[in-house]
Amino acid sequence: MARIYLDHAATTPVRPEAVAAMVPLLGAFNPSSLHAEGRAARTVVDDARASVGRVLGAAPREIVFTGGGSEADGLALLGAARALGPGRRHLVTSAIEHPAVLRAVEMLEGEGWRATRLAVDARGLVDPAAFGAALTSDTALASIMLANNEIGVVQPVAELARLARARGVLFHTDAVAAAGWLPLKVGMLGIDLLALSAHKFHGPKGVGVLFVRSGVALAPLSGGGGQERGLRPGTENVAGIAGLAVALELAEAERPEASRRVAALRDRLEAAVAAEIPGTIVNGAGAPRLPGIVSLAFAGVPSDALLLRLDLDGIAASAGSACAAGALEPSHVTAALELDDAHRLGTIRFSLGRATTEAEIDEVIRRLPELLADVRTPVTV
Repeated sequence: MARIYLDHAATTPVRPEAVAAMVPLLGAFNPSSLHAEGRAARTVVDDARASVGRVLGAAPREIVFTGGGSEADGLALLGAARALGPGRRHLVTSAIEHPAVLRAVEMLEGEGWRATRLAVDARGLVDPAAFGAALTSDTALASIMLANNEIGVVQPVAELARLARARGVLFHTDAVAAAGWLPLKVGMLGIDLLALSAHKFHGPKGVGVLFVRSGVALAPLSGGGGQERGLRPGTENVAGIAGLAVALELAEAERPEASRRVAALRDRLEAAVAAEIPGTIVNGAGAPRLPGIVSLAFAGVPSDALLLRLDLDGIAASAGSACAAGALEPSHVTAALELDDAHRLGTIRFSLGRATTEAEIDEVIRRLPELLADVRTPVTV
């Protein structure tokens, strides 16, 4: 059987429609130029901005193109905090945010901000009551991800955003993992800032989106030209932006059916593993979760050894966020779940995609018990 790719949360294959939109534009001219060639490139960018706005329920002027989700997160948090100036200097986030958010929080702490990192419960959920209690008269900013990229848990962002708005607190959400799986209408979510990354929904790498609600001020992270309303200086990646817009529109159009089908495959995999491998913990069980993420903790099985064994057997998976890959310690996400020592180092993430088949899932179910046994009991020659 061909290799089985179950690492879509790290990156997704670029879909043919996005490639077809990009190829003619790889030699596109500078959209800031006033001549006909520049105006043609500007039209492509403007059309893409309007397309993304339609998916998000936002005005085109509220869409800022970035180099990816991490940059969008950084621009949202650092840009909003620095634009606020003196005054309120407290922010609230969670212990399981993406490294891009946590690093931005650390940078703000170095600039004199105070941060509250909320714990999550055993399922990986932020408690709205705890979030509300953390908001003080000094709180200016909050950042809670829409869905976690490692365990798939969907946070009650709309409820949290309502609590923040009532206190005059700007609310940012990292929606990178949620695109293509959850509704992203910013009006329904009630948020002020939202980040996306094209390569998570079958678009190209190196391009992302930051939604900035009208009236929210941001300070740019770098100097240069006036592109993207002066917030993201540098000549726009015309081809990448076009590919992102096509991929996002298609992902949204396919979302209801894809979510239903992939969620059934997720449940099939989890049920079979629970039946075949006693003691397995499904991280995030009991919480609302993304359709495509299966995070399993196996007692006494080092995740790095199991990943290598899976790869040798033709199955691509991961231990968690690709942005924290290579670390020998458990990720900050699984650490926040307070797993016991036997399971903490044995977490594997299978992340399914729109092209994942029932046959592939059944093949993983068939092979996994033997592969686990190989890792638990090394073969001696």
